[in-house]
Amino acid sequence: MTMHSNTAEKLREENSPAAFNAPRDNSRPLRECAEIALRNYFKDLNGELPGNLYTLVLAEIVQPLLKTIMQYTRGNQSKAAEILGLNRSTLRKKLRLYGLHD
Repeated sequence: MTMHSNTAEKLREENSPAAFNAPRDNSRPLRECAEIALRNYFKDLNGELPGNLYTLVLAEIVQPLLKTIMQYTRGNQSKAAEILGLNRSTLRKKLRLYGLHD
């Protein structure tokens, strides 16, 4: 297989229905996972004050959300925008912002 076909196969696997029905490693709610991650983040700071934490957290959550929703909808921006409750132009803007556009 060439590098291109390996990439294409990986994308097919990531976009397959089975990828979204895979067993979860953890049954914790997203909220609890976020709280644990934030506590660990503050612990790792060793008393230093973070800057722009709100922006950092949003970027850390929004980027995987957009990536996953685009995989789930197989790149259909209209469907993704509808699921997210955004208009399509806002979705496109966010995809560009996070480097997820085609």
